Amino acid sequence: MKLQEILRNVISDNAVHARFLNTLSLMENTGARKISASEHKSKVSFIVLKHAAEEARHAYYLKKQIQKVGDIEAYPTYENGYLLAPFASYSYLNFLDIHVCRYLKDTLGLTGFELKFAAYLLVTYAIEVRADELYPVYQELLDEAKSKVNVKSIILEEEGHLAEMIHQLQLFSPDWEVHAQQACAFESALFEQWLHAIEATFVGA
Repeated sequence: MKLQEILRNVISDNAVHARFLNTLSLMENTGARKISASEHKSKVSFIVLKHAAEEARHAYYLKKQIQKVGDIEAYPTYENGYLLAPFASYSYLNFLDIHVCRYLKDTLGLTGFELKFAAYLLVTYAIEVRADELYPVYQELLDEAKSKVNVKSIILEEEGHLAEMIHQLQLFSPDWEVHAQQACAFESALFEQWLHAIEATFVGA
């Protein structure tokens, strides 16, 4: 089933849609937490702070959108029963981080903070590439369904994030595109697994 078809099915059922919004909120919040966890004790740049803050705000914004399709109090936490495909959703960023860290250790021999920061750059880049695909498709289908849910503000900020990550990667390595392509390959496989899990949850709902 294609992305558009899966999202169209999700949007058509308010209860499923609410859980989907909560799931996206979880994933944005996981991203914010991972950015914060990768920070140096003192050498924290403006861009890193900005990015962490915006990801956390996206998590809050998506959570708040639930009230447009249902009772927000019915989805109080990120516990499994309030999500779609909880295992795939929880593990998506964690597995991507593991794959990228292993790649950086094996390819560049990085360790310690250098490894953490390089992983932050590559993981975030791959996620922003995905966000630049996912959110516009989602918004188009929301408009098609005349849904009150809206993610246009997230789309604008994610576009800015991607430009910022490319700039940081250019400073990180002259071969940044090679490393970024590898990170995107890891992400693509994980995204497909997540999408299949979302589809299976919806079909079984």
